[in-house]
Amino acid sequence: MKDTTVPKSSDQPLKNKLHEIIFEANTRAGKNFDIALLILIFLSLLVVVLESVPSLQRKYADTFWVLEWVFTLLFSIEYLLRLYCVHKPTKYALSFYGIIDLMAILPTYLSLFVSGSHYLVVVRGLRLMRIFRIFKLGHFMKEAAIIQKALLASRAKITVFLSLVILLVIVIGSVMYLVEGGQNPRFSSIPISLYWTIVTLTTVGYGDITPVTALGQFLSAVVMILGYGIIAVPTGIVSAEMIREDFSEKKVNSISCPACSKEGHDDDALYCKYCGAAL
Repeated sequence: MKDTTVPKSSDQPLKNKLHEIIFEANTRAGKNFDIALLILIFLSLLVVVLESVPSLQRKYADTFWVLEWVFTLLFSIEYLLRLYCVHKPTKYALSFYGIIDLMAILPTYLSLFVSGSHYLVVVRGLRLMRIFRIFKLGHFMKEAAIIQKALLASRAKITVFLSLVILLVIVIGSVMYLVEGGQNPRFSSIPISLYWTIVTLTTVGYGDITPVTALGQFLSAVVMILGYGIIAVPTGIVSAEMIREDFSEKKVNSISCPACSKEGHDDDALYCKYCGAAL
């Protein structure tokens, strides 16, 4: 059997120390590192937002350019350190956070070849999801798992429900086109009528397209009332699954596996439940 045990700290002290600081939030150094990282992410996003304002961009273009490259170099170093200190760099690089970390630095480098691509660095906002790990909000991770299980358990029912809604939209949109099409230039085609049906059925009600005939107005009132019931159905389906499911009460922590970088292990876990490596 293949040995999945992670090397002891005495074998690779530097890598293990870096892993503890960069990936763990259970230590003071790890928490401070992640808080500092979040601050950098906030600041880099602020620079991107401010740079999009034409008056500020003209006035502080050079400053924004320097700040963006400073942030990008810092995040690049951080990304390389993450690859260095994990025991399976490829696995981390292909993980959710690994891909997000890479996407957070690529746009700035791409801007050297493709004009305007640096605005894609707003993807760094996704990295703020680490806040759930930083402050050890394990109960949020547990609640997220409950919602995920409920959504997976109810996916068949929701798929059937959405299929019926699509059919309903097609029928109502076609009927409204027949009713309003000859007298209301707003309902100029079935696709436009379908757009009106979706907007009305979801109770958004932009008001850019309105029926003018008595029958059309009556049908729109029916669609509006029907919309309230349609919105409530998916919520009821998911809620029922959440109540029905017998979820585990085990607490989870923010420990990151040194081998696969996965989180969400039980408090009393000694080995990673994903790859079997020692925690």
